[in-house]
Parts: sequence; C-alpha cells; structure tokens
Amino acid sequence: MKYLERYLRNVFTVDLRALAVMRIWLAGIILTDLSIRASDMEAHYSNMGILPLHVLHQHLWLPHFFSFHTLSGLWQVQLVLFAVAAIAALCLLLGYKTRVATVISWLLLLSLQNRNPLIAQGGDDLLRMLLFWGMFLPWGKYYSVDAVQAEKAGVAPIKTTYFSIATAAYILQVALVYFSTALLKNSPEWTTEGTALYYALSLDQILMPGGRLIYPYPELLRALTHFSYYTELLLPLLLLIPFYNNFFRLVVVGVLAGFHVGISLTLFVGLFYLINLASVTGLLPPPAMDWLDKRLFSSFRSTRLGPFKHPLRHLRRLNFFSVEVRMNRPLLPNHVLPQLRNAFVAVALFYCIWWNLSGTALTPKIPDGSRWFGYVLRLDQHWGMFAPTVFKDDGWYVLEGNTAKGAVIDLNQQGKAADTVKPASVMSLFKNDRWRKYSENYLFVHNSYMRPYYCNYLMRRWNEAHPQQQIKHLDVVYMLEPSLPDYQVATPKREVLCSCANQPE
Repeated sequence: MKYLERYLRNVFTVDLRALAVMRIWLAGIILTDLSIRASDMEAHYSNMGILPLHVLHQHLWLPHFFSFHTLSGLWQVQLVLFAVAAIAALCLLLGYKTRVATVISWLLLLSLQNRNPLIAQGGDDLLRMLLFWGMFLPWGKYYSVDAVQAEKAGVAPIKTTYFSIATAAYILQVALVYFSTALLKNSPEWTTEGTALYYALSLDQILMPGGRLIYPYPELLRALTHFSYYTELLLPLLLLIPFYNNFFRLVVVGVLAGFHVGISLTLFVGLFYLINLASVTGLLPPPAMDWLDKRLFSSFRSTRLGPFKHPLRHLRRLNFFSVEVRMNRPLLPNHVLPQLRNAFVAVALFYCIWWNLSGTALTPKIPDGSRWFGYVLRLDQHWGMFAPTVFKDDGWYVLEGNTAKGAVIDLNQQGKAADTVKPASVMSLFKNDRWRKYSENYLFVHNSYMRPYYCNYLMRRWNEAHPQQQIKHLDVVYMLEPSLPDYQVATPKREVLCSCANQPE
C-alpha cells in the first residue's frame, strides 16, 4: 500500500505555479474564442442564422443537454451571455474568486457548445475537460488576485507541489487525448502505409504555407506520419513512469509543444493547437518552474505572485462580487465534503477513461444506459482527429447567386462573376475555423437538413448588404475534388448541395 501511494505521488504530483500558468493561458483562449464566436453571433446562435432553435432541438438535441443560450433565439440575449462569460474568463485569468470563476466559465462553455454542435471541433472537447478538472484544482494559489489577498491577510505561502485525485485526473486526461486518438487511427494509412499526412496535406481547405513546403516530399511525409502515430501512442506512457519524473515530464512537454507548433504551421486547425499547448503547461515540473521564476520573473520576485506582482498590486481592493452564506450548523461536517469531492472526481475519472477506451479491444463498450452521465456533464469526448482515416472529399464552395439583371455572381468572391476555377487559396474562403468546420459538416448527407437554412441565411445577408446587386436565386455548389494517391489530381465534379430563391412579396 505504501508503494502504491509513493508511486501515485511520484507520478501525479504537479507544480501549482505550472497549473497557474495553464489557468491564465486557458482563460486567454476562452476570451479569444468568445471574440471569434461573437463576430458570428447572429449566424451561429440566433434564429435568424444557420441553426434556428427548432432545428437544433429536432435534429441535434439530447434530452440530457442544457444550455442557457437556447432560452432565446435573439442575438441580443446571446450578447448578454457572451458578456457574462467574458467577465468570468477575465476573473479566471486574473485569479479572482478563482473557483467560482472556473465553475461559471465551465457552465457557460457547456451552454455555448451545446447551442451549436455543427461548428465544434476536437479542441472544444479538450477545453471543456480542462475546465472541468480545473474546478477541483487549486490553480488560483499562485499568480492570482486570490494569492495577493492571501498574502495581504498574512496567510503563509503553501508548498509549490500538490497531489490529489484531481491532479491524477488532469494528467490522465492529457494522456488520454493522445493515446485514444492513436487507438482510433487503426487504418493502414497510419499504421503501415504512412500516407495519412500526405492525404491531410492534400486537403486544400486546411493547407497552410508550411504544409505546402513539405507536401512535395513523400518520404518525409511518410516518416512524419509514423512519427506522429507513435508519438501519440507511446509518449503518454512516459507520464506514468515513477522515476526520473521531472526529466520525462520535460520530454513530454517539449515533444508535444513542437508537435503542435508543427501542426499550426502546416494545417489550419483554429484554436486546437493553442488549447493543446496550454494543456501541457500544467505538466512543467518544479525545476522548470524554478528556472522560469529565476530567469524570466526575477524582476517581479514574490513567492506567490511571480510575474504578476506589480500588475496585481493595484487589484488588492477588487471586489467584483462576493457571496457569503451563514448557517448555524453546516449541512455536512468539514471533513466529509473533501471526501465526497474526491469520490466524485474518482468516479468521473473512471467514467472518462471508460468512455475513451469504449469499443476498443481494451475495454467493453460503455452501456447506452450509462451515457446520460457523460452527456449531462459533457464528459463525452472523441479524439478522432484524422481517424481512422483522413477525410478525402476535398474541394471548394462556389456560392452562385443570380441577380435580377441576369448576372451570375459568386458570393464567396465578393460578387465577382461566378466560375469553377479553383481559388489560389481555398482556406482563405473561410472567415474562421468555425465556418470551415461548418462547411465540412454541410457536405454529409445525414446533415442535409441544415442546408436550406445556410442557403437562405446567405441570400438574406447578401441582399441586406448589397441593395444595388440583390440576388433572386442562390445555388450552394461544391466542387468535389477527391484526394487521390501518389499526387494524382482528380477532375473536379460540380455538386449542387442546395438551392433557394427569394419569396415573392
């Protein structure tokens, strides 16, 4: 039993300063994500957009979901919720009322993600899970307003290292992201042929300049494919080694940081790579944090404030909100609450592990009757990035609008004459990664219900913005150019996914 406890402490102890850096980074990502989403508030979250509430509830809603964002189809209501989420994220970034800010940020993130699943990607799952485990982590003990107030109150600095069931859940969650996606990548293009990266870089919808540079070299792509697969499969195991823990942590952080920077330079993945980079900062061991404190934060030296001593010294009197509940007798004895919290985290961790490994050769499938727990708390997660095979139905959209004067224009090209010539950069046709993900979902036959709403939204928005060049009919055309092996180029095939027309007044 002592050996087991020693093993768990060696493997799952974290540095609270590293957790604080992760907290700050994640809060910044939430604010960035909110700003990106806010630019499409009407399109993505109102009844005037691409997914009205009645369509959401008819086709995508589960009875276990909840969402404050579904209380109204007005964009003005969404704006209020966005503002509340931004305030909570700012408090999380500053470490002010950190646990409350984490809970509010998590609740509003779930609410926002449940409102429009058609624009969600894998990074959203990870962000959601990191906030969930963060509710049980003391990541506000350093580099925070809470730390300022504790120092002012004369509370002695706590140790920088920390161990609990929540730290185990956090570390295992990071490991599961990579190990699970490797298990899902069981096709020959990943395991034997090594062609997966070739097919990924064949997708013009997500091809970045760095990808163009390496795309012409098949042997390099094959080597990078095998490197990616075995990195995801084997690297997480280093986190479970109980000796030379600091060294192996640094190896994991260094390799994964380089891995995701490489992804960001070659593939258009939105905030995915930033979320993954943030997820591993909490793994930084004490020697690394000591070095950072000494070399980078020395001019701001303070045990619990680090680089944020000077910026936060003016916030000592902050009191945005304060909640105080007084009871003559507590509902539960003081020693019971931590035990219940740890038991809940243990159950949630076991459930997440089972969910990730469900259906593989390692575990039996999770019963359908048990999935409600995952859907209520959104512990459901799927790390099928380019798995089991890479998506190959590449192509580009042509939004053909017929004007009252008989001209055919392309809304994607700011009203230029429509043609089927492939754009120099297909990726540049998308405003952001949310729209790119939506366009990918738009192709699938089982999502055909969504097509008319997008078509009508585009027509309405164009006519409102261009009263002198209004269109009376719109075809959403997809020029299908499937990815072929060995650098073969397919002949594009025109597919009309949806048509709509202005209703006569």
